[in-house]
Amino acid sequence: MPDIKLNFINQSNDQNNSSVVIFQKNSAVNSDEIAVAWKVIQNCSQGWNHPFVYPMSMYIGGSDSWGNYSPQLHAENGQQFAMVKNASGDTIVYEGPSSNNNEVEMLNNLPVGAINANIYKDGSLLATKTNVAPGQKAVFEFKPTIWIGAVSEMVQGEVMNSAILESINTEISLLGIESADIIMTGGGPSASSTPFVFSLAHIVYA
Repeated sequence: MPDIKLNFINQSNDQNNSSVVIFQKNSAVNSDEIAVAWKVIQNCSQGWNHPFVYPMSMYIGGSDSWGNYSPQLHAENGQQFAMVKNASGDTIVYEGPSSNNNEVEMLNNLPVGAINANIYKDGSLLATKTNVAPGQKAVFEFKPTIWIGAVSEMVQGEVMNSAILESINTEISLLGIESADIIMTGGGPSASSTPFVFSLAHIVYA
């Protein structure tokens, strides 16, 4: 499937220069799983727009407690990967099919040492499962939806805290879409202003 072209447009009355965060939730795990700020749109003034791409392809990688990151491998739903130790050190290998066709799995097959399993889209961290112990696995599943909201400050690629997650309640389905504008309206100079609203416009279906 081709990538989805999206275009964020600020038509709000925001006077606080809010950032807009876009992320996905890992639906393979319970709701208290941490989420990562996949895209953060900053300093997009009223009337301005910010085009970006939601790619269909994703990549999997690992990291360790020493701050080292593995090369990333192309991953698809229904695939299982493993972190193993070979003569040159720790490495990720393709293991075979996963236990669920809608999921991507990462096994920790190292003799010792926990790892973090990471999923990337468009070169940015999309999701992570931390402290996967030897013999355990991380499981990732993503619905064709994105979550979007306005926040005071957020760094792209960082884990989002529960307070921010609870404040964001807009879920946008990308199912069957080739391209669309995401319009932000609402907002104002004070904290009691109209809440921000995000809606799709100019939708082109695949």
